[in-house]
Amino acid sequence: MFRYEHRSQPLLPRRLFFLRVGRHVLVALGVMLLFLLLGTLGYHWLAGLPLLDALLNAAMILSGMGPVDALTTDAGKLFATAYALVSGLVFAFTTGIIISPMLHRAFHRLHMKDTEQ
Repeated sequence: MFRYEHRSQPLLPRRLFFLRVGRHVLVALGVMLLFLLLGTLGYHWLAGLPLLDALLNAAMILSGMGPVDALTTDAGKLFATAYALVSGLVFAFTTGIIISPMLHRAFHRLHMKDTEQ
């Protein structure tokens, strides 16, 4: 999906690096929006919440803040349990997507310094 320069290649110019970071952020936002949509639909269909309340609950869970509305249906409670667990993984996954170009650049720069000596 993403291509990085090999350790034998020079460091990517700053402008191209910022474009790379921007692409990573857009991919992470896309993943977050997908799971926000899935959470909203799940809260709406399985927990019986109105769409705006479902969106609020999905956003709060996805951001790690916690639920807003008390759920009354068993299906809603099971969905909320699964969604909360998946949301933790989505948070870690998107954090990795955003941080990876910065870590690659730092390691590439460190490796360049090692080969110069």
